[in-house]
Amino acid sequence: MKFKIFLILLININLVIAQTINTPNPPTLDASSYLLMDFNSETLLVQRDVNKKVEPASITKMMTAYVVFTELKSGNLNMQDLVSVSEKAWRTGGSKMFIEVNKKIKVEDLIKGMVIQSGNDACVALAEHIAGSEETFASLMNQHAKKIGMENSNFINATGLPADGHFITALDAAKLAKAIIVKFPNQFSVFSEKEFTFNNITQHNRNSLLWRDPSVDGFKTGHTEAAGYCLVASAKRNNMRLISVVMGTKSKKSRADESQKLINYGFRFFETNLLYKANEKRVNLEIWKGSQEEVDLGLAQDLYITIPRGQYKNLQAKVDMPSYSLAPVTLGKTLGKLNISLNGNLVTSRNLVALKPVSEGGWWTRSTDSIGLWFKSFGDDDDE
Repeated sequence: MKFKIFLILLININLVIAQTINTPNPPTLDASSYLLMDFNSETLLVQRDVNKKVEPASITKMMTAYVVFTELKSGNLNMQDLVSVSEKAWRTGGSKMFIEVNKKIKVEDLIKGMVIQSGNDACVALAEHIAGSEETFASLMNQHAKKIGMENSNFINATGLPADGHFITALDAAKLAKAIIVKFPNQFSVFSEKEFTFNNITQHNRNSLLWRDPSVDGFKTGHTEAAGYCLVASAKRNNMRLISVVMGTKSKKSRADESQKLINYGFRFFETNLLYKANEKRVNLEIWKGSQEEVDLGLAQDLYITIPRGQYKNLQAKVDMPSYSLAPVTLGKTLGKLNISLNGNLVTSRNLVALKPVSEGGWWTRSTDSIGLWFKSFGDDDDE
């Protein structure tokens, strides 16, 4: 009996200890800049110098791929289209797919050569085929980067070879990674392929995490003397996806090791939950002088939240909105706020918007509601 009581006490003590353990500090990496971002909530779980402009090296090829995928989606390009290899593409230095001048290569093969083999020659061939010249293609890259929200990046070429004014930031690289996954889910899978054979030459994907961690399903490595060794990685375990960016490490092994530290830290100590779906009613708001007496309010986008593991039960949601609104109400009009707190600390705040429009009521409704609001104003003054 005493032994049983001792076990119960021991279990209770362990539970108390477990509940009081805080999330440990994130790892400090041997890199010039880095981050770990949750894919759905876009919460930065780890960050250092995320807006520092650095040479992207072959991480540039993610932006090149984004433009190519855009052309495929719009119908301007087809996977089976044949691309004529120019002398410039053939002569491009650095890592190669080993295409030959004047040969015609399928777009599908060039994409694999660009992504899996990191072929600079493949990048130039695709750029020239799409835009006429690599310079014009770089202009397209910058236009798309701005649309994605990459505010601190600039591209001079399609390869990532060193060039004055060619730079990116860790934060922009993460934004680009998310944009590729969201907009091109079918093409994204090419970043997880481990090898590709072309012209009887087999080359392996330089992202060694694809072999080390089965949850990793992309993205891209990069290296130049000035940039150091860089790696953008995507990993998914259960329903949680993380994006890591590590810039400026000292070796191939280091970029993989440091990236793995971030990924393991994120999955071990955090969880992401879908709190509310977009366009679902959360509350309703009283409407005066309208064709209907109330309007449903909800969120314009799904609300994901990333928090320390085991803290979901401590989340609190609070609605902040007026007591009523006047018609007309347009679809999507902001009429309140949804505030999410964890243990009393505000985590995020989102607009509550009208899920349907409300037009003005007829003459009689507007007139009677005007009288009602006049009396209501006296009641509100009494409450104060």
